[in-house]
Amino acid sequence: MDVSKQGHWASLASLCDRILLEQIYPCSGSRTLRAVPYDGGEIRLPPPMTADLGQIVEGVLLVFVALFPIVNPLGGAPIFLAMTSHFEQAERASLAWAVTVNAFVLLLASVATGTYVLEFFGLSVPVVQVGGGLVVSTLGWRLLQDPSALDRPSPETAPQRRNLAFYPLTMPLTVGPGSISVAMTIGANHPHSVGSLLINGPAILIGVTLVAATVFVAYRYADRLSRMVGETGMNVLLRLTAFILLCIGVQIVWNGASALLRTLPG
Repeated sequence: MDVSKQGHWASLASLCDRILLEQIYPCSGSRTLRAVPYDGGEIRLPPPMTADLGQIVEGVLLVFVALFPIVNPLGGAPIFLAMTSHFEQAERASLAWAVTVNAFVLLLASVATGTYVLEFFGLSVPVVQVGGGLVVSTLGWRLLQDPSALDRPSPETAPQRRNLAFYPLTMPLTVGPGSISVAMTIGANHPHSVGSLLINGPAILIGVTLVAATVFVAYRYADRLSRMVGETGMNVLLRLTAFILLCIGVQIVWNGASALLRTLPG
């Protein structure tokens, strides 16, 4: 092997070593390409760790921005307070934590396995929207007509109090069909590969955790909001929230029904 070829292979081996080191130990925090000298020129490498971190941050923001307006913990706080008005503060705090955990599990499960569950039962997202939207509309209508018609357990029925944590406080009040359909859409739109899982997995987990944290804060301190606005203000806020909840339910039903109608043969 002549000297020139030996120099070429030595230079190539050195380049491979530098690329490996750059991939494992990126030396720059910039998202611009890094230059690696080779044979009098240079090859530019992207900063993988920095780029992956940026994608995780973008994924967290995407999940939070998509789910927070639909979950709407600030709008659900007056209803939560109305349904737990006879509870002690410690019981209300415990119930708020239970709702938070339930909401976190439901959202995370919807992102991770929601589409597979629907496929297993032969259901479509529009059907879930129609059925869940009817439930949300019914709850909003009941609240709008008479907030006192809410199911409030008596002091002797502690098990029923604990049951409130899932229905109706978690579902459909906090995590309704709109939230579930959005979460399913987020999960379905991610490529299912190992690299994607390493990036999107932490992003989804952090984003859902942030949404659940807002639920806990809003529900845990709903009584402070009540003291700030007073009884009349809370009554007005509850009626307004009930009307918005009714409209959200109708909108969810319409979205699902419109999607189903588009599947009909023309």
